[in-house]
Amino acid sequence: MKAMVLNDICSFDKGTKPLRLEDWRDPVPGGHEILIKVAACGVCHTELDEIEGRTPPPNFPIILGHEVVGRVAEKGREVTKFNIGDRVGVGWINSACEQCSYCLEGNENLCKDFKATGRDAHGGYAEYTVVLEGYAHKIPEIFSDIQAAPLLCAGAIGYRSLRLTGIKDGQNLGLTGFGASAHLVMKMVRKKYPGTKVFVFARSKKERDFAKELGAVWAGDTAEESPEKLDSIIDTTPAWKPIVEALKNLERGGRLVINAIRKEDGDKDCLLQVDYASHIWLEKEIKSVANVAGRDISEFLELAARIPIKPEVQEFALKEANQALSQLRAGNIRGAKVLRMN
Repeated sequence: MKAMVLNDICSFDKGTKPLRLEDWRDPVPGGHEILIKVAACGVCHTELDEIEGRTPPPNFPIILGHEVVGRVAEKGREVTKFNIGDRVGVGWINSACEQCSYCLEGNENLCKDFKATGRDAHGGYAEYTVVLEGYAHKIPEIFSDIQAAPLLCAGAIGYRSLRLTGIKDGQNLGLTGFGASAHLVMKMVRKKYPGTKVFVFARSKKERDFAKELGAVWAGDTAEESPEKLDSIIDTTPAWKPIVEALKNLERGGRLVINAIRKEDGDKDCLLQVDYASHIWLEKEIKSVANVAGRDISEFLELAARIPIKPEVQEFALKEANQALSQLRAGNIRGAKVLRMN
C-alpha cells in the first residue's frame, strides 16, 4: 500500500516536507480487528503537534491521521460488530484499557492507557489501516467520505467542548479561532441553541468573514473586546494569547473551555499578562478538553446526520499531505482539510 510516513520529529518550517510517500505491506487484522480500505482522512492540527514533538509518537516510523473513513475490507475471526463492505470511521481514540473507572464511566479519553490513532498506532494517511472493532463507528449514509472525515475529530471534539461549556439556550458563546472544529461548533449551536449568540475571535480576516457567513453575530481580532460579555468561550487555537484575551471577555461565573491537545511555546510569555482581578476573579473557570471518548464520536455522528451538519472541506490527494499540513501551519484555513485516496 501507499502511505505518507513520518520518520522523525522535525521543525515544520516553510518548505519542509516531513512526510514521505512510501510503499508498505498491507496490514493484516487480528482477532478483534478490522482492515479498513481508506477512502478519506482528515488533516488535523494535532498532526503538527506530533511532527514537531509536542505530543510525539512513541515509535518511528509512524503513519499519521486520525479522521479515517473507509470500508471494511477484511476482518479478524472474532469480529461481530461489522461486515465486509461496511463503511466505518475511526477517530483519535484508538484503544483504552476498558477496565479502569474512567473507561467504565464512558470517559475512556482519561484512561492512563489511552492510545491515539496516528500517534500510538498507525493511522489513516495510507490506503489501508487496522483498528479494533470497538473503536470504529458506522458512518451515516447522508455523508460522503470526504464530508464524514472531519466529523470524527474536529466535529466530535467540538461536540465534547460544547457539552463541557454547560451552555444553555440564550446564553452568549465565544469561539476563539475559527478552523475545522470551531466552524462545526457554529453549525451545531445554530441548530441546538437557536437563541444563543455566537461571537468569534480570529486573527485572520478570512476566518472572521467565514464566521459571519455561518451566522456569527460579531467577529473581531483576537485582542478585541466583544460587544457583550460571554457566558462560555471555546478556544481552539494552538497559542496562549487567545486564552488571556478570552478571559477578559467572560461573564461573571463564565467558563473557558480549551480545546487543544497541546499549546505551542511561541507566545507563552503572554501568560505573564494575566491580571487576577480582570481575568480570573468573580468565579471564572478554565477547563481543558482531553482527547475524545467513543461516545463523543457516536453521539456526534448521530446528531450531525439528524440536523444535518456538513463541513466545509478542502480536498487534497494523499501525496499532497505535506501541502495540506503546510497550509494549516500557515493559518490558511477555511473549514477542514481532507486527504482522498483516489
